[in-house]
Amino acid sequence: MVVPFPGSPRPTLGVEWEIALVDRVTRDLSNTAAEVFDAVANLAGPEDPRITKELLRNTVELVTGIHSTVGEAMDDLDESLDLLRRAANPLGVDLICAGTHPFAQWSTQLVTRTPDYDELIERTQWWGRQMLIWGVHVHVGVSSPQKVFPILNALLQRYPHLLALSASSPMWAGVNTGYASNRALMFQQLPTAGLPYQFANWGQYEDFISDQMKTGVITKIGGMHWDIRPAPRWGTIEVRVFDGISTRAELSSLVALVHCLIVDLDRRFEAGENLPNLQPWHVKENKWRAARYGLDAEIILDEDSNERLVTDDLNDLLEKLAPTAARLGCADELASVAEIPRRGASYQRQRQVAEATGGDLVAVVDALVKELGT
Repeated sequence: MVVPFPGSPRPTLGVEWEIALVDRVTRDLSNTAAEVFDAVANLAGPEDPRITKELLRNTVELVTGIHSTVGEAMDDLDESLDLLRRAANPLGVDLICAGTHPFAQWSTQLVTRTPDYDELIERTQWWGRQMLIWGVHVHVGVSSPQKVFPILNALLQRYPHLLALSASSPMWAGVNTGYASNRALMFQQLPTAGLPYQFANWGQYEDFISDQMKTGVITKIGGMHWDIRPAPRWGTIEVRVFDGISTRAELSSLVALVHCLIVDLDRRFEAGENLPNLQPWHVKENKWRAARYGLDAEIILDEDSNERLVTDDLNDLLEKLAPTAARLGCADELASVAEIPRRGASYQRQRQVAEATGGDLVAVVDALVKELGT
């Protein structure tokens, strides 16, 4: 089966930011997306707002256009977030972004009715209804399908860095799970989610997609929801590792990190370098360690099974990527990645609020609402 991949002549950038709606009084999730969308439409007038529906009616997604720089993408998101706030405010709805809500119960949430979502719930049943989770997706344009899997496979080395930095789901249904990112391990329970296969080339991927379509695992090419995947329709690699990112500053820095990582790997591939690969069992273990321990994870670095604290490795990585960031115009954003461990990642900040307030999870939501404004 041929899977067309038009490619992108330059390393374009696009971002999808999932936002949860919460009741201003109770701080529980608010199943008011339909009302919010009506208000958005009224405010936007003839403009086509870049705000879309998601699986659950407590969620909206901000989707950028196609951009060249992190700054452009963030300006786009700022406009959409401002519009969303103006629509939600009169409805008594506030906004947060995190991998999970600290205390909401999945059983009380309403599903958005579309053919695709109906099919997902029908197939996945209990696990599908459990997906009370939020994330961020970053697309980066790649010029040729032959580059996709060499870059994607090498990018898996950096999976634990991305997850640990963004981890923001330590609590689930009122319980402290002990994980930095409970979302990452929940989402992989779906049959088309989780880590991608490490194909050697585009042809192997096309054979795989043919198998999946023939056996009914998926009904369309975009039906695989891997943590990192090709997005053939757009000619991009889509990084879906991140938990919901709680602040604008952290979002801009982590978008910059993804942009720089993929552009740097693209450059090295074009220079004839054999890009690094990590054994699938090491990739899987690194995902679990980052989900469990976050920024305290000892990660596996290479094929020789050498290990290192993720934050120590991150410092070297940021230094290596600095020239790429300068060329892409995001040097300040990339440098600010280092602020996340210094300040504490979202999962750490949420735990600190809970501890300081005697376990008050409403206070945790209050903090997340405030953080989305920063």
